[in-house]
Amino acid sequence: MITQAFVLAAGLGTRLRPLTDELPKPLVPIFQKPLITFALDHLIATGIRRFVVNTHRLPHLFERQFAEKNYRRRPLDLVNEPELLETGGGIKNAEPLLREGDFLTYSGDILTDIPLSSLIEEHFRAGNDVTLALRETGFKPSIAFSDGRIVDIGERFGVAGDYDFANIAVWGRKIFQRIPQRKISFIPVLLDWIKEGGKIGGIVLNEGKWLNIGSSAQYVEAHRMIASENWGPDFIRDADWAARIAKNATIDPSAQLRGLTVVGADCYIGAEAVVQDTIVWPGAQIASLSELQGCIVRTRQRAAGILKNAIV
Repeated sequence: MITQAFVLAAGLGTRLRPLTDELPKPLVPIFQKPLITFALDHLIATGIRRFVVNTHRLPHLFERQFAEKNYRRRPLDLVNEPELLETGGGIKNAEPLLREGDFLTYSGDILTDIPLSSLIEEHFRAGNDVTLALRETGFKPSIAFSDGRIVDIGERFGVAGDYDFANIAVWGRKIFQRIPQRKISFIPVLLDWIKEGGKIGGIVLNEGKWLNIGSSAQYVEAHRMIASENWGPDFIRDADWAARIAKNATIDPSAQLRGLTVVGADCYIGAEAVVQDTIVWPGAQIASLSELQGCIVRTRQRAAGILKNAIV
């Protein structure tokens, strides 16, 4: 059993701008639930008992989100990187907080329900130093995989890729001896280890959903998929996470909400406003008589007038 996880939340979220201008990507809401909490719930269902989360931009927002330094009564430590250390450097930087034993890494900006138990079982069955979750993601395949082993990444050794990395992995503690104390991706570290005979394994996990939300269009599409397929991972314990309207939102009786409209906590929608296919983040306001179609209104912003396909 693995009981600790390092959740990567220090990315810049550049592909999702302007949604991430004032909110880190892992904290972007999916219906009524911050994106990173899907990862945490997934990990808890797999047996994780404590978390380490790295941050970079706007660390105070993570501190506010996890003000009690736990998530569902599991300890959660935040470690800020004033200068980005990339994936390998981030793992090395978290070493003092990751106790004895193997650990999971999980990107805090993906939404998935792939079977983590299969990944963990393969790691120990094969006696791997590292085991990567692999998948056909729709992105260009970069990882060459043969007989349970990763044999190349990015064609460094001239072997074409078969699969993409699903942004989840299991690591043995030997990794800390191999990562230098500096900014570095884990990819060259693993490639050197492969060359030296390290047991770098993988498992193909094409089951379930796997979403890497990289644009505002993909962000909206994630909501459409969840609503149209009535999709919800069985590991989520928030009963109302997929509610279209938060319980404490204030909506004038004369306002009209049409199509796939989502209204977050503490929102206000004024008299005779017409809001269609629009996602309204927590604390936002829609002025009276406004007409919005296909918009995203960010946290604590105010939308007024006639807007179509706009990000406010």
